[in-house]
Amino acid sequence: MRRYELMLVLRPDLADDKVQGTLERTARAIAAGGGQIVKQAPWGRRRLAYPIDHHREGSYYVILFEAPATAIAELERGLLISEEVLRHLVTRVERPVRAARGRDADADLDVVPPPSDDEEPEEEVELIDESESEAAPAAID
Repeated sequence: MRRYELMLVLRPDLADDKVQGTLERTARAIAAGGGQIVKQAPWGRRRLAYPIDHHREGSYYVILFEAPATAIAELERGLLISEEVLRHLVTRVERPVRAARGRDADADLDVVPPPSDDEEPEEEVELIDESESEAAPAAID
């Protein structure tokens, strides 16, 4: 199973029982697809970058879960038709690679040697002097 992160933006005017109901329905949809929830965290109420359905704020929730790839489409279909969810985003989370016990941890890494002096150096990046910048001068107190 793969690990995914689901971010939900719920309507800010929902009652607490409706919010919990939406989160439980989402958890049931994940479980029905053969997955399991690893972690669930509320991020609270935040201002949106632009109005969505005449709402300027939204309640954010992040759910970290493991599920087979086939379960994601069904989960997203349910979130799209839900009136409580303003926006959602499911992203795949890469698990960190753990070093095997009893083996050298650096043995599996591809080590790239530093370039030798006889190789042609790459083009140098020209740095702009701050005095040549077109930016406005800093305010003086």
